[in-house]
Amino acid sequence: MKKITGVTVTLASLYTKDCPGAGDFLALKDFADFCEKAGLSLIQLLPVNDTGTHSSPYSGLSAYALHPVYIRINALPEFEEAFEHDKTFAAAYKKFQKQFKYESRFNYDKLLESKTTLLHLLYNYIDKKIQGKVKGVKGGSSFGEQFFLLTERFARKNKWLQTYAVFKNLKDDAMQASWKSWPEELAHMDEKHIKLRWNNKALKVSHNFFVWCQLRAHEQFKEAADYVKSKNILLKGDIPILMNEDSADCWAHPEYFNQELRAGSPPDGENPMGQNWGFPTYNWNKIAEDDFSWWKQRVSLASQYYSAFRIDHILGFFRIWAVSQKESTAYLGHTIPYANISQSELEEAGFTEDRLKWLSQPHIPTKAIEDITGNHEEALSVFEKTCDRVKTEELWNFKKEITGDNSIFEMRFFEDNDKDWYCKQKLAEYWRNRCLIEEDTCDQDTGVTDEAEASEEINSDIKKEKFYIPVYSYGNSTAWQSLSGEEKTKLEKIFATLKEEENTLWKKQALSVLTPITSETEMIACAEDLGVNLKCMNEVLKELNILSLKVIRWNREWQKDGQPYIPFNDYPELSVATTSVHDSSTLRQWWNDEKQSVESFIKMAGAKEDINAADKFTAKEAEYVLSKCAECKSDLFVNPLQDYLFLDDELYLEDENAERINVPGSVNEFNWTYRLPVSIEKLSENKKLLESIKNICNIHSK
Repeated sequence: MKKITGVTVTLASLYTKDCPGAGDFLALKDFADFCEKAGLSLIQLLPVNDTGTHSSPYSGLSAYALHPVYIRINALPEFEEAFEHDKTFAAAYKKFQKQFKYESRFNYDKLLESKTTLLHLLYNYIDKKIQGKVKGVKGGSSFGEQFFLLTERFARKNKWLQTYAVFKNLKDDAMQASWKSWPEELAHMDEKHIKLRWNNKALKVSHNFFVWCQLRAHEQFKEAADYVKSKNILLKGDIPILMNEDSADCWAHPEYFNQELRAGSPPDGENPMGQNWGFPTYNWNKIAEDDFSWWKQRVSLASQYYSAFRIDHILGFFRIWAVSQKESTAYLGHTIPYANISQSELEEAGFTEDRLKWLSQPHIPTKAIEDITGNHEEALSVFEKTCDRVKTEELWNFKKEITGDNSIFEMRFFEDNDKDWYCKQKLAEYWRNRCLIEEDTCDQDTGVTDEAEASEEINSDIKKEKFYIPVYSYGNSTAWQSLSGEEKTKLEKIFATLKEEENTLWKKQALSVLTPITSETEMIACAEDLGVNLKCMNEVLKELNILSLKVIRWNREWQKDGQPYIPFNDYPELSVATTSVHDSSTLRQWWNDEKQSVESFIKMAGAKEDINAADKFTAKEAEYVLSKCAECKSDLFVNPLQDYLFLDDELYLEDENAERINVPGSVNEFNWTYRLPVSIEKLSENKKLLESIKNICNIHSK
């Protein structure tokens, strides 16, 4: 592979004179012209799948469907005629044009509502034309046959459309409520009943609306993708690993998902409770039984548009961090797959049954609640409803019916006052206060397993034993801190053995899952491998020819004093290097807010006389950082568009926080609504910016 320099954008952020509301599929053509002038040879798009009412592109309502919000209404083949002959549609479109003037951030909900309304009105015009109800326009059955032949052909070619159209229609009927709240006969429909509903003549027009939207979205995206390719620019897509539980896929294929578990990430410095993303994990055994057809189709559809693709959170294909749906946090999560410790092994190490109970079950002192209630009797009242006393001691264990901290928060006897709120929080805190998780309480899921091995384990006598998993932050537990030095040493030795076992499990899991997915396409596979650096990660990526990701500000030798940056010459060629990602601060924020990191970067990259870490970030600093980073050996050097725009001081926003795409851990109107500060047409005329980006590209190509 020759060295390639590229740019990452969200499609909605692209601003042209033809799409003031938010960027659309056809805006890619204008952006490709800009990239060609700037010398950029790769465009990386964040996901463009339908996410329904969610603005995050990683909260998919469908694994396959494109988002209708990216359709350019006035470029649809039906637009001009409808605008001329349908006053209602014409008035709505004029209102849309007036309502959506350019803003630095767009309103996702309003845009989605307005575009959906326009698409429905336009489709209603088509329906009236089929019925011959439009004066002065030839329509009728002949036109209807042609139109339905067009949509039926597209639906036959894309079998997933039947499920998607039925689901979307039901969502509309339910005012977008989750399918889990639908009547039983609608919430749990098998393939046979979905097909029956799809073929229901009374619903045909409704279903065909969603087919038509997908057909037109595909046509516009394909037109734009082909244009990008004609410019000798690679288009790189992004395939999210997880699905929203309220998606067409979770509804129609519950066998592929484990609704008892939620994916997330383990505790760390910034997230001491871990992250609970709320998405269900996969039932990899069932997906494997179906020859990975669901995943293969995702990749196959993506290849219609892309030449390369980003595998989101590839760590999750090795091992996903999973937590019971009964938990509000991810603190008591565990990896899938995982290795466990048997009761007999722990007993051999000297841990009696009572000692294991102490390690695996929270023990709450009466005083913990009494300090909140200020009253012993009131504290006892709380405990009697939530816990069982440990013999005659002032210690309590949770009752068996409490199976997660959600059980505590949902208890009706608590009143809506500060005292009860603090009681609930304290009980939840103690619920997490344990060193070991007993396997029966962790909603076991073992990833892809060999059926013979699994059957043998289930039928063996050893399976009757209790098994345990270490809590990720076990060192914070009261139980751990109460152990003797000898006991801690014994447990740490056992935990170390588990890690070695798990490395083997995770490598096997990754190869079994990623091999069929990546071998399905000729697209260049790129990993988003941020997070824990697994021992087996590089081996698997190399074996499957998947490029790793190097976020330059985080690509450091963290275990060494001073945490020095890894020299650019030591970057692997099979990698994608970048200055920032959509979940991080921008290059400008990094320079202004993380001075110690900046100083370390300058030390590694090579200082310049006019560059000082203490100075405020300007175009001069942007050129220095980007030029130095371009020296990396990575085959791909792909940066967010914002970081390139910093090469021109006149493109800076007054509030540097407004240049971010997303702030992880928050859900609000700000995230995922960033727009370019000027139109693409103006960017294409900015000679200073174009030349500066060209220089970066030239440095990387050497």
